[in-house]
Amino acid sequence: MISTSSNLRPTPTDAFPTLTSLAQSETEAVLQEHIPISSNAPPPTLEKRAHMQFLVRNLIQGFPGRYTSQDASQPWLLFWTLQSFSTLQVGLDPGNKQRAIEKILSWQHPDGGFGGGPGQAAHLLPTYASVCALAIVGGPGPKGGWDQIDREKMYKFFMSLKQKDGSFLVSKHSEVDVRGIYCLLVAATLLDLLTPELVEGTAEFIASCQTYEGGFASSSQPYFSAGDAPTLLKWPRPSLGEAHGGYTYCSLASWVMLQPFNNNGAYTPKEDKPSINIPNLVRWAAQMQGNEIELGGFKGRTNKLVDGCYSWWCGGTFPLLEALGVQAHTGIPLDHKPEVQDSLEDLWDDVDEVLYDREALQQYLLYAGQHPTGGLRDKPPKNADAYHTLYCLSGLSSAQHHVVPSAARQAEIIAHWKSDTRPDVNEDLRKEIYLNVMSWTEDETNVCILGGSTNRVNATHPITNLTITHTEGIMAHFYGQALPPRQRPPPPK
Repeated sequence: MISTSSNLRPTPTDAFPTLTSLAQSETEAVLQEHIPISSNAPPPTLEKRAHMQFLVRNLIQGFPGRYTSQDASQPWLLFWTLQSFSTLQVGLDPGNKQRAIEKILSWQHPDGGFGGGPGQAAHLLPTYASVCALAIVGGPGPKGGWDQIDREKMYKFFMSLKQKDGSFLVSKHSEVDVRGIYCLLVAATLLDLLTPELVEGTAEFIASCQTYEGGFASSSQPYFSAGDAPTLLKWPRPSLGEAHGGYTYCSLASWVMLQPFNNNGAYTPKEDKPSINIPNLVRWAAQMQGNEIELGGFKGRTNKLVDGCYSWWCGGTFPLLEALGVQAHTGIPLDHKPEVQDSLEDLWDDVDEVLYDREALQQYLLYAGQHPTGGLRDKPPKNADAYHTLYCLSGLSSAQHHVVPSAARQAEIIAHWKSDTRPDVNEDLRKEIYLNVMSWTEDETNVCILGGSTNRVNATHPITNLTITHTEGIMAHFYGQALPPRQRPPPPK
């Protein structure tokens, strides 16, 4: 946690200025202007009313003219707005909900999936945004939006994009990108469309995107054997590009969603089980957090500037790492053998008491991330926009709340599980996929809210970037399950 602007040290330089070092110095000078001078200054405040008015203007009056370039991102604009409302604990009235449902359904492509606008080609990214937006405003029934999703055609659309190396094109005749894979896996998981056929080889592809730094790149390069019937080689499959916060979050969340397949020998034999280098990933993610003079914000790549959106893309990776068994106080996987544990501890002799500074990140968002007229931003003096408003709020939520998989919640769900008797359904796998997402709950003993309870926002699900309530609602519907009530812990004595 920072103290005041008077005792902050700038990032050291080597006396050979470059465009990069000059931009870093300029950013630090601007950020320092937003730090309280006095140690007796009041704590920062989340200006919820101003942000709500910013969102209402965009939703009701329409987006400003500068958003014209986002015509193919209409589902994203709506999702960013709706999820920002949800994070700020604001619900829409029935009339605006119905308007949103009708607008979202107008983006559904007749051959499956959703496009960036009416009549536009289906694409994995707007498909995620559309399904998640419907999770927020929709529901079952003739006008609820959920039952109007053509799941059969969507599955066919997903399969039409699948590549031999386990990856997916983001749309027909387009590129491969791990962000598209994440979007596909979230939509397929929420809608009960995840199958072994769909994700065959996908975990191996995700693992191949990890770079030498520990984070993940956008893709990897497949190699095939020579001959009339070429086969995909397991090696080499070099990653393409440098480690990046957005690619890393999407890869790691995808990896977590694929655990029901990776952990089941029927789908992935033990000798072929893919793996990722978790210690390197933890180190890279932790090092993306800026120092004191950067107010504890996150950068998306090595030697880049801090940016509010990486509060989620980088800060949001830590609960996912905990879900994979990483201890929050050491960064070491829980299931290593003692001799491996000892060697890993030698690698972590410089680690602090926690993986990242949750309070410092909140300071960046509250001091520098809020625009004076409403909305959140990359950093000052930039304007607020819909994208940064959501991902700054998502990062704030992740820093405030400790959301983790809960064995107790899993037991509650299993006790209420209703079996599917269809002969073509693998019941055990389907249940495991459901539990993998639905067992997350907030650890209310580990809340960290800078500035007091008035700054509190809703908890965000680490996998979907929806609230836990909206995630549970849409999944319970499509999996045909009755959602068990949550058992609240007794109040402290």
